[in-house]
This record gives sequence, structure tokens and C-alpha cells, in this order.
Amino acid sequence: MRHYGSFVALGDSFTEGLNDPGSNGHFRGWADRVAERLALDDSSFRYANLAVRGRLLDQIVADQVPQAVEMSPDLVSLCAGGNDLLRPGSDPDVMAKKLSGAVRALRATGADVLLFTGVDPRDTPLMRRLRGRFAIYYLHIRSIADLYGCRLVDQWSMQGLRDWRAWSPDRLHMNADGHRLVAARVLDVLGVPFDEWHKVWPERVVDPRARRREDAQWIREYLVPWVSRRVRGVSSGDGVSPKRPELSHWTV
Repeated sequence: MRHYGSFVALGDSFTEGLNDPGSNGHFRGWADRVAERLALDDSSFRYANLAVRGRLLDQIVADQVPQAVEMSPDLVSLCAGGNDLLRPGSDPDVMAKKLSGAVRALRATGADVLLFTGVDPRDTPLMRRLRGRFAIYYLHIRSIADLYGCRLVDQWSMQGLRDWRAWSPDRLHMNADGHRLVAARVLDVLGVPFDEWHKVWPERVVDPRARRREDAQWIREYLVPWVSRRVRGVSSGDGVSPKRPELSHWTV
């Protein structure tokens, strides 16, 4: 196990921590949970989280990656591209080339880099139609991780995340249980002792009619507003700043 004295987290809402309630009006999320555990091994541990909800791959590469390079931490996490894949015309091959360049720059600093595949979208209404696009991009991420010697968190294989009880009502962001599962898996990948990350949910039988009602409600309350924002060119991250913009000593 490598000792990590500093950690910088890059990305979008997933890494910012939506919807895992934290303190001071901020979300907690898997990255804060990982930082909290790493800080137990080093009283001088430092942490920054530059992730902002709604950010696209180009924005993360242009804005967040150079800041992380300048900070020169021991560990960098990079999860980007999910918002792009939901947009019409996105090309996972082109996206992978941009991600590869960012990873190369981060690895050149000597940092360990943590990459992520996403969760299999086959259980999500409408998004399942984009499953092939997601799968191609995540295969690229696996190749990039192999090429540059990165740590990989494969969420696609995490069966515990396929249960809706790990997600908030918008079905796009994990709840506290989901973020806890990801944090434990990250620590497992890093070789840091932590609680078992596998999750077996109690059996639950859902009436198909109730599921259809839930799907219809989700479309009205979450999908339609999301599409409306995209049409208007509005992002959920407009006006939002990173919650931990500086590499500083860990505090809750």
C-alpha cells in the first residue's frame, strides 16, 4: 500500500457528492469519505475537491486538470464524461482521446491516478438506449488505465449499485448509501483497510404497475426539467464553485 499524504478529486456531480448530505450546505460524497479515511493515517493529510456538478469533459480537462497538476498531489481521482454521453452526438472515441491526454499530464507529475467506469445504465428508463455508447467509453477508460498504470474503480461490476435504494429520486445521483459503497470500493482498490464494500440488499418485490407509475413520475419531475435545461443551455453547475478549491489539511 502506498502512503497518500495528499489527494485531489476532479470531476462533476458524482465527485462533488450529490446527493449525500454533508455539512455547511455542501454535499459529502465518496471523495470526502475517502479523504476522511486517508487522514486517519496521516495527521498532515491534505485534500482538495475541484469537482462541480454539470461539468463536461472539456471543462474538467481545461479547468480542473491544470490546477491538479500544479498542486502535485500524491493521488488524483478523475471521473469525467458522463454528462457528455447523455448529449446527442457525443463521440466516446473522441472523448477517450481527450481523457487520455489529461491522464498523461497527471501521471507525469508522479501522482497515482484513480479512474472510474460508470454504472451499467440498463436499468434506467431511456438511458438504456445509450448503453452501447457508455460501454464503448468505459472500455476506453479501462485501456487508458492499463496504458498509464492507473487504479481503476469498475462501477459497472458493482451489483450493489444496480439497486434503486443506492440512488436518490432523480436516478442520476447516488444517495448516502451509494456514495458509501463507492468510497469503500475506492479504498479497496487503493489497498486501504476498510469495511467490506459488497452490498446485498434485502429482497424487495415491486409491482409492475407501481414501477410504471414511478417511471412516469420520474419523467415528469426529473427528466423533462433536465432536457429543458439542456435546450436552454443551462447547467446545474452554473454559478457553483468547488467546495474545496485549495489543497489543505483535512477538516470535516
